[in-house]
Amino acid sequence: MRSGSEIRKTLAEKFDDELRFFKGWIDKPKAVGSIVPTSSVTARRMASVIDVSSGLPVLEVGPGTGVITRAILARGVRPENLYAVEYSADFVCHLRRNYPGVNVIEGDAFNLDATLGAMRGQKFDSVVSGVPLLNFPVPRRVAYLTDLLNRIPEGRPVIQLTYGPKSPVPPGLGDYSVEHFDFVIRNFPPTQLWVYRRGKRN
Repeated sequence: MRSGSEIRKTLAEKFDDELRFFKGWIDKPKAVGSIVPTSSVTARRMASVIDVSSGLPVLEVGPGTGVITRAILARGVRPENLYAVEYSADFVCHLRRNYPGVNVIEGDAFNLDATLGAMRGQKFDSVVSGVPLLNFPVPRRVAYLTDLLNRIPEGRPVIQLTYGPKSPVPPGLGDYSVEHFDFVIRNFPPTQLWVYRRGKRN
């Protein structure tokens, strides 16, 4: 059983994350999809698709305050094997302070070649995406997904969260499959998780 001080510390961290996320939403509502961070339940479900034994690093896009980052590390991914791309400078500072060792990169998720720089040719095991795709037109969503799939082995997943009822990247518009992964009620707002692949699942 956790001590009172541990519980108070956890609650304080959660409150700090929520305040920081709300401020990010106020400053850049298009870049932040919700007024509160992703729940730990959703984060764990998203991290579950990672194959830690693959030997490849993991790409996280749109980590925000780092709730999903924490779940990825808890999955067993070493900090140096996690690359987190975040658009908000405030969130980048927060992530670098709270997740030392993680490769936190400030930049545009829709232009990953420029954002990743010397790492642009790196292959990743999988991609965990928290980018609010519904804020962007469908052609940009398809181009975004296509770019992510080019960075992982055939059959490996890109997992994406959304607050809408349908896949944010519609099927039939490119070389990818669409799979509904989960509906997480214990999130505010309730969250749909979708997985995209190219080729057979592995």
